[in-house]
Amino acid sequence: MQPIAKFIAGLPKAELHVHLEGTLEAELKFELAARNAVDLPYADVEAMRASYVYHDLPSFLAIFYEGSFVLHQEADFRDLVYAYLKKVASQNVLYAEMFFDPQQHTDRGVPFATMIEGLTRGRLEAERDFGIRSQFILCFVRERSAQSAMAVFESALPYKHLIVGLGLDSDEKDNPPAKFAEIFRRGREEGFRLTMHCDVDQQNTHEHIRQAIEDIGVERIDHGANLLDRPELIAAAKERGLFFTVCPYANEMMRPGENQSIARGMLDLGLRLTLNSDDPAYMEGKYINENMLMAHELAGFGPEDFVTVSRNAFDAAWIDEDLRAELHGRLTAYAEAQLMVAR
Repeated sequence: MQPIAKFIAGLPKAELHVHLEGTLEAELKFELAARNAVDLPYADVEAMRASYVYHDLPSFLAIFYEGSFVLHQEADFRDLVYAYLKKVASQNVLYAEMFFDPQQHTDRGVPFATMIEGLTRGRLEAERDFGIRSQFILCFVRERSAQSAMAVFESALPYKHLIVGLGLDSDEKDNPPAKFAEIFRRGREEGFRLTMHCDVDQQNTHEHIRQAIEDIGVERIDHGANLLDRPELIAAAKERGLFFTVCPYANEMMRPGENQSIARGMLDLGLRLTLNSDDPAYMEGKYINENMLMAHELAGFGPEDFVTVSRNAFDAAWIDEDLRAELHGRLTAYAEAQLMVAR
């Protein structure tokens, strides 16, 4: 193992931008399909993975949504989150906040209770078995109606003690943050923390970023690359202390060959970025360590940069101050030991 890969592997980390449905590995997808008598149009795992070919956000989403059809029972959702947390605990992720998209499932007749109870069981069992702490962020699918999102929001209220925040993801075309302003207003009143996707190079992206910051009042932006185009948006983000959950592999998909200009640009401007994996099962199995290594190889991130990114992630996490202090303590101890040895 090269020295930087070893440093990344041991680095205490938090992951704040990962879609649970996007962690559904092909092996587990076949297992759940068999459990639920779902026919898959692939001969085997290799054929399924070979079908993961996309070139932009809509073509990726078509593949991403196909996988949700194998999730039916409480045990399926338990197995999904448990498998992800087991994997990233092995990469020294100490804490994770995971997106889930209820409309993918409730629209198929899966009760909200089935989903959240299964996810919660998997989360708690993973904490017991691997020591990893985690929470859930409920994401609304933006190409569906605001009425559909509100219905899911209402379904979630009895379980709000199990959900830390609200997010907004999927296809941005003609689906600005303002479409969901009332839901996010209510969410804030109910005590949810707020984030939104502003994907790379989407139609009207600068206005979407402005709405997310100024009109909705989010605490984090997921992706947010095009903020770098507008000095006034950079200034607004800095003034509000916003965090950005950046995903190197996803950025490489959208802007191939740019040497991770997004992560590099944000870091150099002093913006509070974190590094994350997004949808690793559909992105060549690149979980958080592999995404960090990509930032090193393509943008020259070094050990001090990765310590900064992890510190940002612990600061951005929606956790109590006791846990934050514990995570920072572990990061500081690691950084002092490793960087002193390196010097």
